[in-house]
Amino acid sequence: MTTLLIKNAKIINEGKQFKGSVLIKDDLIEEIYSGEPTIIEADWKVIDASGKLLIPGVIDDQVHFRDPGMPQKGDLFTESRAAVAGGTTSFMDMPNVKPQTLTQELLAERYELGAKKSLANYSFYMGASNTNLEEVIKTNPKNVCGIKIFMGSSTGNMLVDDIETLSQIFEKAPLLIATHCENSPMIDANLETYRKKYGDDISMEHHGKIRSAEACYKSSSKAIELAKKYNTRLHILHLSSGIEMDLFDNKIPSKDKKITAEVCVHHLRFNDSDYASRKARIKWNPAIKTANDQNKLWEALLDDRLDVVATDHAPHTVEEKDGNYMQAAGGGPLVQHSLVTMLEFAHQGKLSFEKVIEKMCHAPADIFQVEKRGYIRKGYFADLVLLSENEWTVNKENILYKCAWSPFEGDSFHYKVEQTFVNGKLVYNQGKIDNNSRGKRLTFTR
Repeated sequence: MTTLLIKNAKIINEGKQFKGSVLIKDDLIEEIYSGEPTIIEADWKVIDASGKLLIPGVIDDQVHFRDPGMPQKGDLFTESRAAVAGGTTSFMDMPNVKPQTLTQELLAERYELGAKKSLANYSFYMGASNTNLEEVIKTNPKNVCGIKIFMGSSTGNMLVDDIETLSQIFEKAPLLIATHCENSPMIDANLETYRKKYGDDISMEHHGKIRSAEACYKSSSKAIELAKKYNTRLHILHLSSGIEMDLFDNKIPSKDKKITAEVCVHHLRFNDSDYASRKARIKWNPAIKTANDQNKLWEALLDDRLDVVATDHAPHTVEEKDGNYMQAAGGGPLVQHSLVTMLEFAHQGKLSFEKVIEKMCHAPADIFQVEKRGYIRKGYFADLVLLSENEWTVNKENILYKCAWSPFEGDSFHYKVEQTFVNGKLVYNQGKIDNNSRGKRLTFTR
């Protein structure tokens, strides 16, 4: 048994800030103290966290770690290293890999990869297609995070557009459905309009008009219509437009909602005025849209219509990102910098530190019913992050993604991850990573 005491930290947890200490035994939180414990046993390892923030580890409910099949972009080892360096201790990975995760056998193989390669805790979505309903309904809700439906075409082209198939999945799904919502026919029509006008020389600033707010709304509203018809547990991913915010309510806590909503860091951080300087580095699907859309997202985050902040971490190589509009891939790496970005917003006064922890740690745990994670609680797994108030700048030397770039290059932050504990083990320590450590498979109380 190993016993570790983190003492004198400023703990942010469950809507409160207080000076306290946390005792860890093996992989669990043994005790939480207000202030410093009066007794410290001789065999306890002690970390003095005076002046530092102590928070639960971030749970990112949407990443693309590209494993298996796309090693030039990233894999479970490289991207989980970046995750723990950024304070993310658990992730849920998407099925648009190679081969696509469309059978229970392929899903099981991905969990084997996670056990071998991931430094963080992991779960993998079961993918849906127009033809694999029988495989989808076999998914075990106790040890799989959810079913992913692409109700809009994106990287990997797993589009599910057959309404009968969609209806059957929503009716028979044994667990939470997570959706990518964009209307592909509308996007295709918009793209054709811009190609007729500009040829292949389309400006990046038009991305949000091609993958438009209306295309997002049409798909999101359809998903909600199906969820209400079949009483399905629905979680809509990476919402990007102001008009979609009217689809969601804040009358009940996230954990009690049947329909929940996620926003990603990049849609909160950037708007279409940033395309001129950052170009394809901020090309995502769904697209970054107008400042008005960005403001509406912030309003919905603050009033709890939006439940979760995640990343949609989706690395591409520099070569894949740096072509013209028609060539450049959609997506970018974010998981190393998501927490510090949101804490920077808190530093600026845009939201409270408690709200950051609610949206990135507590709410994902509640919505997905993750077992014993997402909170600093006695008996929970010791997934914890220590941060210092210490200004630093993102540059090539400190980026850990395999693709070796970040949309935040040159940006400075006031908070820095100093140490990350995964299941009680110190995996990231002031720039040094325990590459031999491995996370655990997430389980769910469903």
